[in-house]
Amino acid sequence: MIPSLGALFEGFTAVEATVAVLLVSVVAAVAMEFVVLRAARRFVSGTDTGYDDIVIASLRAPLVVTAALAGVFVLTQVPAVRASVLVEPQLLDAVFGRPSLSVIVLVWAYAANAVVNRVVAAVNEEGGRFDFAPVFSNVWTLAVLLGSVGTLLWLWGIEITPLLGAAGVAGIAVGFAAKDTVANFFGGIALYFDDTYKIGDYIVLDDGTAGTVIKVGVRSTTLLTRDEVLVTVPNATLNASKVTNESAPQRRRRVRVPIGVAYGTDVDAFEALAIEVVQAEPLVLDSPKPRARFRSFGDSALQYEILCWVNGPTRRRRAQHELNRALYVALGEADIEIPYPKRDVTIAGTAGAEPPGPGTERAPASPTPEAEPAERRAGDGD
Repeated sequence: MIPSLGALFEGFTAVEATVAVLLVSVVAAVAMEFVVLRAARRFVSGTDTGYDDIVIASLRAPLVVTAALAGVFVLTQVPAVRASVLVEPQLLDAVFGRPSLSVIVLVWAYAANAVVNRVVAAVNEEGGRFDFAPVFSNVWTLAVLLGSVGTLLWLWGIEITPLLGAAGVAGIAVGFAAKDTVANFFGGIALYFDDTYKIGDYIVLDDGTAGTVIKVGVRSTTLLTRDEVLVTVPNATLNASKVTNESAPQRRRRVRVPIGVAYGTDVDAFEALAIEVVQAEPLVLDSPKPRARFRSFGDSALQYEILCWVNGPTRRRRAQHELNRALYVALGEADIEIPYPKRDVTIAGTAGAEPPGPGTERAPASPTPEAEPAERRAGDGD
């Protein structure tokens, strides 16, 4: 029994104490519902953010339940009530007192988990740069679960020291048995705090895997490739590999279109035509402006590179396709040659000798030493 509550209701009969406690509980619940919460909702309705609305909506149930069940717990601590009931005070605490506090703890734990998860979801929908990764919601849920379980065990008088020792031994065993899962878990936390990527970003891994991030979990991250294939990558692998985020710090991306024109081409006319073609493409952004850059003198062509920007990394391939088509057509209409590699072959012959005509007979070739008779080769040495 709480001594302060006993002193507060000293001199009250059981009926008077019961009526007083129930009256205070009902008044507190009604005041919490119709006065405090209504005033809070009226206050937050004038703010620009919706996060405070989420907090007020999530705390409504635990506030009302706490105001109502606190009266039940107080009744179990009033001396007059404890003395007037037929059951033992310990049984009264076990049936009414501790269950009331347990319900209050569970309701507040549920509300604390709900309010954080809803705020995280709201932040994710806004698509801000500093996005709360969903892994934070999972970690928060786990922390609330462990905290509420520990509070309930303490409330019911269960000694948790042996449980903590057993949990430590079990944790070591689980850590060795599930080291990959633990590595993925902490890898996800490291990726979140490093702000490597968020949902909706287009990332490229060092092994060539590329896709849009659609889910970030405790164990892995799921990517949707351009072929609409889901690829699940462990967080530990992501944390240890090179990740290129093509959606940060901004979504626009540069497109490079290499092209070669023949030697002798009017470069001013070609550059003006190329810029005109690029500016006419709807996928290309107006700012930054497209540019044509003369890169090098090739073996068969003047090597150019057309530079422009598109709104998003997934549009680069489509824009490059459309620009290649448009440039090919425009250069053909302007009679500007796109050369292919050429080679000049020079045949060197005997000076003054003319090749035999089609009706000319060839003289018989002189026999080689190998074809001469052995007697003649022997006589040559005399």
